[in-house]
Parts: sequence; structure tokens; C-alpha cells
Amino acid sequence: MSIIIPALNAAPHLAATLTALSGAAAEVILADGGSTDPTRAIAGAAGARIVLAPRGRGSQLAAGAAVATTPWLLLMHADTRPGQGWQAAVAAFMADPANAGRAAYFRFALDDPAPQARRLEGAVAWRCRLLALPYGDQGLLVRRDLLVAIGGIRPLPIMEDVDLVRRLGRARLVGLDIPFVTSAERWRRDGWWGRSARNLGCLALWFLGVSPARIARLYARRR
Repeated sequence: MSIIIPALNAAPHLAATLTALSGAAAEVILADGGSTDPTRAIAGAAGARIVLAPRGRGSQLAAGAAVATTPWLLLMHADTRPGQGWQAAVAAFMADPANAGRAAYFRFALDDPAPQARRLEGAVAWRCRLLALPYGDQGLLVRRDLLVAIGGIRPLPIMEDVDLVRRLGRARLVGLDIPFVTSAERWRRDGWWGRSARNLGCLALWFLGVSPARIARLYARRR
């Protein structure tokens, strides 16, 4: 398995993520979008392979996938740490021949004890059940040949995760009940409901057919 992490100025959380991943994969690839902080130094010290890519998670994930050397890819975020039991769950999923044509995602969790965090986790679980729409901070485990068959990772400036799972489709998505714990810093900074409303607005615009480039501009304007 190759683990691919897109990053941009991710130093505050990256070391903990890489420590949690230590020894779990054949390679960890950090696809950097032009960091000006110690992100690349932290990744290099942890033994990760560093690839430079145009800024944007879509472009960065595509660059990482292009140089990966194993059949299975785990796409995940720099501020997300896999929870207890994740390696066994991943190994079991990859070992089952029936999963060659399917992709797995994990349970969304936040590193904050606030009730708002639990409510948000519940809302994400509901979204995954009803709409089959896990986001990138839940991780995605997928074979390279399946990724190629659906057209690969598109170099979108935003919503690259929604685009990818929509092309995979509900029938090829499997939820694993293992938490992927993401930093709640962005929700604390922007407000629990403010950030959630903005994310929901981006999703609504995407479903209405607004271009990812325009959504990205609107998203940046409201930050």
C-alpha cells in the first residue's frame, strides 16, 4: 500500500499524522503544493517521499498517485490520524478479492470533546449513509487499477473528493467502522456552524453544476 497525503503548510499536524502511519505502508508520499513552513522537512525526517505539485488537493493527489509503486493507494489528509485497529481493517479489506473493484472509507471523527463535534460526526455519518458521500478527511482506500478505470483523480481546485466518490458510486463504496480523527482546529476557528454551513453551500453549488473553479473562488472569498 502507498499512502498519499496532499499538504500545504501542514507542519502543525503533520508530525503526529506521520508518526501514526509509521511502518504501516510500503511508502508514504507527501504531495506538497508549495509549503513555506517546515512541512517538507518534517516529511523528509519521517522518511516520506516528497513530490511537488501545483497547489490544490486534486492536483496534488494526482501527482502522488502518478509516482506510487504499489497496487493499493490510501488517500488521506495531513491533519488526520487513523484510529485504533485501522491497520488490521485495511489489511482485511485488501486481502478480500471481492474488494478489488471497491473502495473503502473510514468513520469521520474530530479531536475535540465538544458536543458540537459529536453532532457534526453524526451529521457526517448520516450524509454517508443517505448520499454515499464521504469526504477526503475520512480517507479513501482504493486500488490503482480501479482509480484508472474511473478516470483517475481530476486536478480540481476544490471538491476533488466529492467528484471522485461520485464517479466510484454507492455500489463500490464500503464504510469501515474505524475512526479517522481529524483536527477540529478549522471548526473552532471559523465557528462550528459557520464552517459546516460553508461546506454544505459548496456541496450544494457542486450539485447545481457550478464549476469547481468558481466554487473555489467563492470559498476563498468567505474565509
